Amino acid sequence: MLLALQLFIEVIFSMEHSPVTTNPLIIMMINMTVVFIVLIALMFLIKLIHMVDPTKEPEKPAQSEEEPLVAVKSEPSAAPLPEPVVEQGVSPEIIAAISAAITAYGFAGQVKAVRIINHEGTPWRAAARFNNVPRK
Repeated sequence: MLLALQLFIEVIFSMEHSPVTTNPLIIMMINMTVVFIVLIALMFLIKLIHMVDPTKEPEKPAQSEEEPLVAVKSEPSAAPLPEPVVEQGVSPEIIAAISAAITAYGFAGQVKAVRIINHEGTPWRAAARFNNVPRK
């Protein structure tokens, strides 16, 4: 028994042995296998932590007495909305596209006017106009 242990230690710690393989494809497959085994072990560890998580609120049983949610169509308001101001040269399609983009961005109000900004002059003047810097 002692001889087997001594032989095992010599084989492990000796520098005289050659590598098992020098084929790069086999080395790649061994390394990928090790990586995926570790990833799968981490996945199961995370699932186990989620199952025994003490900070998670207990799930409430679904109440069957609730009425199902139904979409309700809202009635139009009593006062008609004012017509949008359309300047010459701006087509209604462009105004509709701008209004849809503003609404999709999250603006809840109403678009009252759309006007073309003329960037005459230098880019510095346009930046000053954008930042409301007064002219000297």
